[in-house]
Amino acid sequence: MPVPAAATSGPAFGRRHVHAVAGCYFVASFAALGLPPYLTEILPELGDPTARWAGLLYVVPTVFGGLGAPLWGRLADRFGRKRLLLRAQLGLSVAFLLAGWADSLATFVAALVLQGILGGTFAASNGYLGAALEGPALSKALTLMQGSARAALVVAPIVVGSLSPWLSPHRQYALLAVLPLSAAVLLAVLPEPRAGIPREREQAGEAVARTHEAEQPDSVPAASLRNLYALEFAFVFSTVISFPYLIQLVDERIPGASPVLSGALFALPHLCYLVLAMPVHAAFRARPRAGIAFGFTCIALGLAGHSVAHSLLTLTAVRLVLGAGLTLGLVSLSVLAADCAKGRAPGRLFGSVEFFSKAGAVAAGLAAAAGNARFGPTAPVVIGTVIALATVVATALPTSNLRFLRTRWSR
Repeated sequence: MPVPAAATSGPAFGRRHVHAVAGCYFVASFAALGLPPYLTEILPELGDPTARWAGLLYVVPTVFGGLGAPLWGRLADRFGRKRLLLRAQLGLSVAFLLAGWADSLATFVAALVLQGILGGTFAASNGYLGAALEGPALSKALTLMQGSARAALVVAPIVVGSLSPWLSPHRQYALLAVLPLSAAVLLAVLPEPRAGIPREREQAGEAVARTHEAEQPDSVPAASLRNLYALEFAFVFSTVISFPYLIQLVDERIPGASPVLSGALFALPHLCYLVLAMPVHAAFRARPRAGIAFGFTCIALGLAGHSVAHSLLTLTAVRLVLGAGLTLGLVSLSVLAADCAKGRAPGRLFGSVEFFSKAGAVAAGLAAAAGNARFGPTAPVVIGTVIALATVVATALPTSNLRFLRTRWSR
């Protein structure tokens, strides 16, 4: 039985509302994305002269953010998505203030833990949008949100580095706390999409989603939460694993490379997303399964190319291939998430997606550290290549074969 239209539509929600949410996420994520690369400069001020805890502290907000995301998502469905989005922005502001004022390593670590627990602005923003939009409109909004994340990842470290001569990265935490606070003020004037979905209505919606899944042709991906979560984990793992030691790899392949050049090579895949995301969304919104397969293929080729690229030209080429895979994967995952959101509580859904995303990032960081320590900076890209290729094979299998394998495995 279809869910009534009144149950699936909220107040009129236009492009300016979506842009406001994406803009608020962009400014609020400056400290979260721009300051961690400077932990090696921050920690000596707090009693860790060799910054030996930098690698561990880099993932502390990610770990606690992933653990808290499902809970905050459920609370958003129960008490209101706008209210929980405001909570996330204000929580970031409190955590950044504490980090900027910290005068000991223990206090700084506590601030990073609070950043993970109280933050979660990306999942909260997606849950808010998921309650107001559906279908192609939602997938396009999620694609724009990923654009905000990529833009912040490119711009924030540059801004932090530019301010460093006047204000240390440590104290910039306190300064940048004003950004999520400002975002909360702007978000306060946006509408609440709708009240939480009653459990019986959610179950009815899930039944509709399962019926919709059964009726889809093989070219259209099933609205399966298991598939979405597995693809999210594999995608984040295979892309993030190349991040931590890329600068070291560039220095090894191009001796004497300037920090500006290394930073530009790091940012290149994210710049590809900013340029290509919307055209890719238009091309693959009706066939995200193909987009996922092409995306992981490009990721595998790009990562494999890192292991043999020994010049600026070849490194640039493989970074562009990786950027194509990053764009195809992120856009197609946004379409899959929008498909899965039909008839489901968006806070709970996007909170769970965030959990698997964070889990993929943490696993990638650990695997990169272990591989680099044992085999050098080439090892992480080789590991990522293997995971991406395995995902291509799994994605290429017909849906009937995947169901058969799941049945055999459950036995």
